[in-house]
Amino acid sequence: MGLGGYARLVAEGIQESSNCEVTGLISGTPEKLVEWGDWLQVPETRRYNYENFDAIKGDPEIDAVYIITPNALHHPQALRVAAAQKHVICEKPMAISVKQGQEMVEACKQAGVKLLVGYRMRFEANTLAAVEKRDAGAFGDILFFQGMSGFRIGDPNQWRLQYDLAGGGAMMDTGIYAVNGARYMVGEEPIWVTAQETKTDPEKFKDGIDETIMFQFGFPSGAVAACLSSYNMNHLSRFFLNGSKGFVELIPATSYGPIKGWTDQGDLGLPHVNHQAKQMDEMALIIHDGQQPVLPVDGQVGLQDLVIIEAIYRACRQGTREELNLG
Repeated sequence: MGLGGYARLVAEGIQESSNCEVTGLISGTPEKLVEWGDWLQVPETRRYNYENFDAIKGDPEIDAVYIITPNALHHPQALRVAAAQKHVICEKPMAISVKQGQEMVEACKQAGVKLLVGYRMRFEANTLAAVEKRDAGAFGDILFFQGMSGFRIGDPNQWRLQYDLAGGGAMMDTGIYAVNGARYMVGEEPIWVTAQETKTDPEKFKDGIDETIMFQFGFPSGAVAACLSSYNMNHLSRFFLNGSKGFVELIPATSYGPIKGWTDQGDLGLPHVNHQAKQMDEMALIIHDGQQPVLPVDGQVGLQDLVIIEAIYRACRQGTREELNLG
């Protein structure tokens, strides 16, 4: 659902995958339905628009819908997909508020369908190798994490810079990688956050659209994190985890690849695999076989990120340290 640039990457990934195929399309643009339908050999009877896609309820060839539309549309569309008795895969951020996220989790639970979020890095080989080494004690006690994520955004008229569609700025789009990454790299849930916002171009980054935010986490063990989210800096795809016995670094850490990683003991050296193909293969196993991934990607994980992001925005506005309880 939503046939834009990232949807094309997902579709190409599905073509490389072993466990998935594209069996339906949903778009508000008739020309895209024709183009994509011909490309992916999706019959006209499975090319839906935003008015009639509830009819997927009667389509046995569709098991799940991947929602890849602007952030503010995820919530109402996910509720309709769940009502149609189809599993929901939602691009991040899952929603634009905690309230919306809670409603999505509840709707999918009530409908008896799964809700998954497109956290592709949670399936990436170098990332999982770093987590495995941490769990094995290779880095000792975890002390510090640094996560940076950002890029210089282009077209000032795009939906990502419109609050009504994006629900925020860089934090919603790219900062969420550092938020989510801090959680799986440290291996704990943060218990407090502080944050500071910097805006150098208020014309481009209007009210509600954050340009650059620095934020810091504290964890139950005493570990701390320092993170950066920006729409005005390139070369920020970097994760660094430091422990009492060693470290691991990923640069780039969250781009489409290849991800590169090394520790104090040497290069991780794991080959690149198409992120979208890997994600979709793994999600198919979660949906059909009940497989439990090493790092979960369910709606609860997405909801927890929204709780953190709302706390970051509050900390920026009020200059406060926000306590977190992610359950």
